[in-house]
Amino acid sequence: MASFKPDYTYLDQFIDQALWEDVHEGDVTALATIPSDKRDRAVLKVKANGILAGVELAQLIFKKCDSSVSIKVFMHDGDAMTFGDIAFEVECGTQALLKAERLVLNTMQRMSGIATMSRTYADAVADLPVKILDTRKTTPLTRHLEKWAVKIGGCENYRYGLYDWFMIKDNHTDANGGSVAKAIQKIADYKKMHPSVSSYGVTVEVRSLEELKSTMDAGKGIVTRIMLDNFKPELMKEAVGIVNHQFEVEASGGVTLQNLREIALTGVDYISSGALTHSVISLDLSLKVVKVV
Repeated sequence: MASFKPDYTYLDQFIDQALWEDVHEGDVTALATIPSDKRDRAVLKVKANGILAGVELAQLIFKKCDSSVSIKVFMHDGDAMTFGDIAFEVECGTQALLKAERLVLNTMQRMSGIATMSRTYADAVADLPVKILDTRKTTPLTRHLEKWAVKIGGCENYRYGLYDWFMIKDNHTDANGGSVAKAIQKIADYKKMHPSVSSYGVTVEVRSLEELKSTMDAGKGIVTRIMLDNFKPELMKEAVGIVNHQFEVEASGGVTLQNLREIALTGVDYISSGALTHSVISLDLSLKVVKVV
């Protein structure tokens, strides 16, 4: 399982905001029907096969709702799960349990779906020297969770946003009169003027062999990676040969599980796919009370 360092400041804020969205001043049904001093024990039941993700997050959510919570973890993030497994057992105030339930399930189901998709992609090319990358095609305000799940599943994170990596895409090139070289030079100039971003990587998306050669000519010492956008495998292999290890090479556009291996066999270093996050199905989990304490 790939390592990941969660941003706990973000997670704390996210949990507060997500609970406010769902609970506001209080769960009126629980407040009306459940005594404030009642405690219960519940288990997280797995109802689908896949890769489990979000256990660490669930612990933070329960702790936020009840500081006296006790959790027994039986399965960890990245574990393969099958229908009928019990991921963990939680014991806390019943009102807090019901308050946390939906947020725990919504995040874990989504994260587990992404982790499962990521593991499937990673396993498909595990014997090849290529890395699978996610993209910015994530759900607004939950990108950190979704990229966390990608890592749990065994794939890699690309840039987090527009702020931590330069990426010249088609719109940037077209906005510079169709000149890739012009856009590259502007980034070089910008880096000189802003030392704080001088170490950031630079990716250039190319749409043809002509743009590839222009990028190689203009990008020496500036460009980190060349992204081959929607290249057919035959053309992609030719492009990899032209680059000949002078730059990192990434394949992007139209990547599916069905063509992933064919793309990987062209010799690219990276394959980026939005499908890791934008096309997943959340996996079914449930939280059920099992014993009154």
